[in-house]
Amino acid sequence: MLKGVKVIDFTNYLPGPFATLRLAELGAEIIKVEPPEGDPARYTGISKQGSGLVFLANNRQKKSITLNLKEESGVEMALKLIAHADVVIESFRPGVMEKLGLGYVAVQKVKPDIVYCSISGYGQQGLLSKLGNHDLNYMALSGVLAQLKDKQGRPVHPSITLADYLGGFAANERILAGLVSRFLTGQGSYHSIAITDQLVSLLGNHVMVENETGEGTGIDALNGSIISYALYKTMDERYMSLGALEPKFWQNFCLAHGREDWLRAHFSKTDESNPVYQEVTAIFKSKTFYEWIEFAQKVDCCMAPVLEIGELQDNPYFKEKELIFASPWGDYQVKMHSDIEHTLITPPPHKGQNNDELLNKTRDSL
Repeated sequence: MLKGVKVIDFTNYLPGPFATLRLAELGAEIIKVEPPEGDPARYTGISKQGSGLVFLANNRQKKSITLNLKEESGVEMALKLIAHADVVIESFRPGVMEKLGLGYVAVQKVKPDIVYCSISGYGQQGLLSKLGNHDLNYMALSGVLAQLKDKQGRPVHPSITLADYLGGFAANERILAGLVSRFLTGQGSYHSIAITDQLVSLLGNHVMVENETGEGTGIDALNGSIISYALYKTMDERYMSLGALEPKFWQNFCLAHGREDWLRAHFSKTDESNPVYQEVTAIFKSKTFYEWIEFAQKVDCCMAPVLEIGELQDNPYFKEKELIFASPWGDYQVKMHSDIEHTLITPPPHKGQNNDELLNKTRDSL
């Protein structure tokens, strides 16, 4: 779909590389510009082979060139690359690309129709824009972390960097919109992705509900407060999710257990004083995790197991789609687009692997 689209990628760590991996799977050519020491993600979570796991997971199907952007020659080469590109994506602190001579205004001079995307925590301007920040900070400030609390009301520290991934999705959305706009108008565009803002965009329902009712946990039926949409513990201390919101699904669940008397309790509370909730909880504890998985595949009641990461690759659903696959270079990778066939999958590049190829192509381009 994106064959012929060239992206110059100045990003490190996670949000940007995740974004460009998704573009790579759609067919774009990704040229990753790294400092001489390489993307710091190369040294984050070291694999058995000595490479950074974060880098390995997010940088296949890309090319790598190392440039020292603190030197004039490095900036000059970067501009030569950009002159023949369609997209620039960067994730430095606000103002850094301008200081290097690679900001949007400077880039426009060599490539007027460039689609340029900046990813940052709080945007390029404003109150917090100059501060250091990470995923946990974005989650906290946005109000999203307050939606993940234990029974004592304490926020739970996530083990997944949701904000970074969402920032990558948002960057792709804007890049693709910019490419469509360029096709329609012939003009390039600049896009500033503030990761915190993208998290807040998830909370439209929550903001409206809070203003109306004073409750800050979103739509009541979806926040674990009713028995037909909740998590339940099994006999062997695992968990199942039940999402039987529609009457037909709740009916299927109840009648499968011969409990027609539960039907009227469809939207009753997950409260210990609720006898039906106590009975449903007891039913779940009467069977093992795998017995419930078998039940969920036979009874259409919106039920799914809470899987652990190590169980994904052998789960029939993911095996059928080959979403998690053994790569030719010996590790496991996750597809970004399950419905797209990939004829050629290249490993994450070595630092500066494509220096000679790219330098030769661009040496005389300006």
